[in-house]
Amino acid sequence: MPKTVVPEEKRRRRRPTRGGTVLSETLIVDTALRLLREHGSAGLSARRLGLALDCDPSTLYRYFRGMDELTLAIGDTLIGQALRGWRPAGAWRDDLRALGLRIHAAYVAHPQAAVLTTSRVTGKTNELAADEAVLAVLRASGLPVPEAVGVYHAFIDQVLAFAALDAASLALPNAALLAEEEVWRSTYARLPSATHPHIAEAAPLLATQMVASAFPAALDLLLDGVAARLHGVAARMA
Repeated sequence: MPKTVVPEEKRRRRRPTRGGTVLSETLIVDTALRLLREHGSAGLSARRLGLALDCDPSTLYRYFRGMDELTLAIGDTLIGQALRGWRPAGAWRDDLRALGLRIHAAYVAHPQAAVLTTSRVTGKTNELAADEAVLAVLRASGLPVPEAVGVYHAFIDQVLAFAALDAASLALPNAALLAEEEVWRSTYARLPSATHPHIAEAAPLLATQMVASAFPAALDLLLDGVAARLHGVAARMA
């Protein structure tokens, strides 16, 4: 049965923990992000959080109904970090590109948390603000609602998919990550042109480009498609 979450005003009147810490949702989420960074997803539990915050694990349920709700709060926090300081400048392509890069960067800055949260829909404040911002940019560009929704879907899914992919790579142990990168410089670079002519001719470029994220290039390709769609809308209205 779901735990009853204590209203915010009552939380503020809580006495400090044994170590003198005054708990808050923000402090719990920040501590969870630290545990994820240091120990991975296996290290995030109510017990570990309680130890890190010097409180009884049951105290956490005054703020979150369970670990899944905390996971959603972590995801929403990452989106909030992406939005911090962003303001639309009025040029749809620049605005959308900046938003995409910011959201992607916020997730990959916390790879272990990103692996847990990129596939989740939180319905929380920051997620709603990000969705509203993207749709506002698309509508201001001149796209009708149906097309704006289609582009929004493709944009958000692309950003989150690349964030998940890149975060999963960054979350690997360093030895495994370096070994995968080395494959491009060894296995691929040594393939003979007689059997793999196209890989052989591309091998030097593959070795340098495949170890970096393709997200900026993929984002530009998507924005090129949006520009073409806008041109088609303008042609139909002419």
